[in-house]
Amino acid sequence: MAAQDVLGQTARLASSSALLQVLFRVVTFGLNAFTLRYLSRELIGVVNVRLTLLYSTVVFLAREAFRRACLSGSAKRNWTKTINLLWLTVPLGVFWSLILGLVWLHLLEVPDPSVVPHYQAGVVAFGLSAIIELLGEPFWVLAQAHLFVRLKVIAESLSVVSKCILTVTLVILYPQWGLYIFSFAQLLYVSVLVMCYVIYFVMFLGSPEAAKKSFPVARVKALLPSFVEDETFVNWKEARLTWSFFKQSFLKQILTEGERYVMTFLNVLNFGDQGVYDIVNNLGSLVARFIFLPIEESFYVFFAKVLERGKTVKDQKQDDVAMAANVLELLLKLVLLIGLTITVFGYAYSQLALDIYGGSMLSSGTGPDLLRCYSLYVLFLAVNGVTECFTSALMCKEEVDRYNFVMLALSFIFLCISYFLTHWYGSVGFILANCFNMGIRIAHSTHYIHHFFRESTHRPLTGLLPSPALLLVYTLSAVVTAFSEVWFCCDKGWMARLIHISTGALCLAATLVTMFCTETKLIHFVRSQ
Repeated sequence: MAAQDVLGQTARLASSSALLQVLFRVVTFGLNAFTLRYLSRELIGVVNVRLTLLYSTVVFLAREAFRRACLSGSAKRNWTKTINLLWLTVPLGVFWSLILGLVWLHLLEVPDPSVVPHYQAGVVAFGLSAIIELLGEPFWVLAQAHLFVRLKVIAESLSVVSKCILTVTLVILYPQWGLYIFSFAQLLYVSVLVMCYVIYFVMFLGSPEAAKKSFPVARVKALLPSFVEDETFVNWKEARLTWSFFKQSFLKQILTEGERYVMTFLNVLNFGDQGVYDIVNNLGSLVARFIFLPIEESFYVFFAKVLERGKTVKDQKQDDVAMAANVLELLLKLVLLIGLTITVFGYAYSQLALDIYGGSMLSSGTGPDLLRCYSLYVLFLAVNGVTECFTSALMCKEEVDRYNFVMLALSFIFLCISYFLTHWYGSVGFILANCFNMGIRIAHSTHYIHHFFRESTHRPLTGLLPSPALLLVYTLSAVVTAFSEVWFCCDKGWMARLIHISTGALCLAATLVTMFCTETKLIHFVRSQ
């Protein structure tokens, strides 16, 4: 497949994934606002922090390394061996579910049954849901490698909608069920997700459309583990790369979910405070994650297909190098401007957003400061997602192993900083520690990118330098909206709030107009792709 075709399909995949993330975050956003009126903060804290952490840890440790290794390189490969390797995620998931399930049941603090009933059933259900989701991993990787955009959109949309309908129904009819509600909803979510992929491939394989596309898998039976006579069970090159990524993914999970591990294992916040933190965290990431995560996932596939892992810039096809450098530069510019916009306007509108969303329970206390810090954290998230997806797609096995040592040291430092900052600043300390963590990771990735392109004429890191005129408009917008918040928000009535919102809208409009006038190359890229 030509690099230009890969870019077009990758851009469509990123756009569709972004729409999915919009759906997921909006649904979570609305679901939290709804459940706040029926369930306790403690119950929401246990579900959204404790049990979700169990599920995400099992799934991440069992499949992340396999995904990165099996999506590297061309889609043309021995798919029998790749599928065999992917099925190893299931026993690995069972292992992690059993080990972590015992930890969650017997080593961690158990919530008060009168406030959070059926905790043990919740642990079992969320661990089981992780195993069920891993049953669909070979189907997911096969679809992702061949850029089946519509399948991903339909499968994940149906699963989210099904989960939400069941959750809302049970919360209204049986609020006393406690964690049973979220356990049934989680099991339904993963079951629908896996069945969508299975049903699609059962119908697709052997069809005229599959033959027309020369799809590498001909029968449904080929998607099951199978031995090939006189050949190894798996591709050992992929297996060794998977092991390298596994060591890295273990550390990356600690860095990604570090604040939840500190909350869960060190008890620095009670379950009620954990619930408020998670609600504010979801609100803060509502815009950030639905854009940055799909870009990272989709353009990892693009860079892995266009450039060859482990080769220097001189040994690559120069046309592909030029395209990759141009795309990287424009992606950096895109996410930087989105991050700056959220940082600038998030500072002055955090308290108003929380007051509208959850009332005084969220807008008083540390809630506004937490969301303001999160607005800054979004900027770090934006840049790190793109720089790290490029380096992950290009690093050879030895470089991945060296990076693992960096991640190990960073994990230890991050956990220590999180612990101390939380004692000093409460939940705001988690966000400050995350900013430090992301800053170090950005520094490593940008150093790698600079070194990779050093012997070429391409300088994609210039994407991190917005125009001076745009920086000036951002600065003026930050000052004007900050004064507007002091004068009009948030206890002076709805008319004052409307004036504050109008001020922000005018500043945002001025920012966007300046962006369209000064960043013409980026605007063309977004429109064309």
